[in-house]
Amino acid sequence: MRNSFQFSGTLLALAAAILVAACGGSSSATTAPPAKFDVTLTNLTAGQPMSPQLAIVHGNGFSLFSIGQPASVELEHLGEGGETAPLVTLASASAGYLNSAVGSGIVAPGASSTVTLSVEQANLASAKLSLASMLVNTNDAIAAVDAQSLSGLTAGSSISLDLASYDIGTEANTETAATIPGPAGGGAGFNAARDDVRNAVYLHPGVVTASDGLSGSALNAVHRWDNPVARIKIVRVQ
Repeated sequence: MRNSFQFSGTLLALAAAILVAACGGSSSATTAPPAKFDVTLTNLTAGQPMSPQLAIVHGNGFSLFSIGQPASVELEHLGEGGETAPLVTLASASAGYLNSAVGSGIVAPGASSTVTLSVEQANLASAKLSLASMLVNTNDAIAAVDAQSLSGLTAGSSISLDLASYDIGTEANTETAATIPGPAGGGAGFNAARDDVRNAVYLHPGVVTASDGLSGSALNAVHRWDNPVARIKIVRVQ
């Protein structure tokens, strides 16, 4: 009887160990992977190259800009010189930051650029996308979207958004070669001095250009644009 009892106890212990292992494997197997999004920016202008786009996924603790309010210094870096690093630093320090990605290069007129971002399932309900890209043959114009919700997208679904141009209000629109960082001017980018009297973000009225008689402008008719200046397509791929 003693040997039989010991043998049965061994079988029970072995069965319990198998059950524990099976439960552990089941828990791991059912953990939902992060949601993934492809974000494609398409340049709709005829003659305005765009800087590499910065896409930021965030919750309620971050805002790219507010119409009628001064731009952050970090947005000023992007809007005047196409620099993304300062804005990434600002966003990543915010309470709502989830992820970010930067495009691989200049987006020529008619061209597209795609970045991929992931969002943990626990953060998906509050996830929003903000994106900005500079029109580089300008003083401080950007194509942008602020806080577009991602929560309604299911795997395989997508949305497309047309983007207007915004003047970030930090640099006067002189259009001189010295103040245009793009190929039309080859001048300086970011300048800490703010000489736009509005000092606030607003819808961009467009460039004047030398073709319309603006003395000293490095731009011509091909650099003009109508809104929308860009389109983004957001595809949830996972």
